[in-house]
Amino acid sequence: MRLRLPTERPTEPPTGYKIAHPVLSQDGTRAGFTGVSLGGALPYGVVAEAACVYGLRHRAPHRRCDCGFHCVHDRRAAEALLCTAEHRAAVLLEVSVLGVYIRFERGFRYARQRVRVMTLGACACGAGAAALGEAGWGRPGWRALAPCCGECLRGRPSLSPAGFARLAGDGLRVVAGGGSAPAAAQGMGVPELAAEAALLQARLDVFQAQLARLGEGGERGGRGGGGAAG
Repeated sequence: MRLRLPTERPTEPPTGYKIAHPVLSQDGTRAGFTGVSLGGALPYGVVAEAACVYGLRHRAPHRRCDCGFHCVHDRRAAEALLCTAEHRAAVLLEVSVLGVYIRFERGFRYARQRVRVMTLGACACGAGAAALGEAGWGRPGWRALAPCCGECLRGRPSLSPAGFARLAGDGLRVVAGGGSAPAAAQGMGVPELAAEAALLQARLDVFQAQLARLGEGGERGGRGGGGAAG
C-alpha cells in the first residue's frame, strides 16, 4: 500500500516566512528577489511560480525532488536565519502560499507564492536603513541590493524602499525592521513621499558633511598662503 498524505483545503492561503536578497534588473525597470539556497540562481517576482531548479520536466513541488519554493511557519525561525554571516544583508519576506503545497513540521514546500511584505534589516554599520544600495554582486541581468544607511551609501547606486515597492508592484509593502510603520507602499502616496524625503535628507547630511570638510581644508590653505605672502 502507498502511504497517502492527508489533503488540506484551507479557506485562505497559508502564511509563511522566508529570507531572500532584493534584486534590481540591469535596466532598472524591475525589482524582485533571489533566494539564499537552491533557488538562488532564479530571481523571482512578487507573484511567481516555482520551477524545478534541476531542469526536470515535472511540476513543483514534486515529492521525489526538493524543488519548489520553501518557507517556514514561524516568523522567528526565519529571522534567526538572518543572524548568520552570509545572510546578514538579506531581507525578511512574508508570503502567501498558493497552489499545491507539501506541509512539513517546520514549513511548506509549494508551487506558487505572493510576497506580501518585505521587512528591511539594519545597515551593515548598525544604523537604520534609509535605502537599498547596490551590494556589489548579482546574478546575470540582476544587481543585488542590501539595506543601507545614508552615510554608507557614499554615491553607490541605490533605490528607496518606496521605489523598490513601486517597481516590484503587485501590492508589495516594504517596512522597516522590528515591525515599525511601513516605509513604502504601492503608488505615490504619503508613505512613499515620506520615505523619499528621508532618503534625500540622509544624502543631504552626507553632502553637508563633505562640504564642511572641504571648507575646513580651504580655510587652512588660505591662512597658510597669507603667511607666505607676508
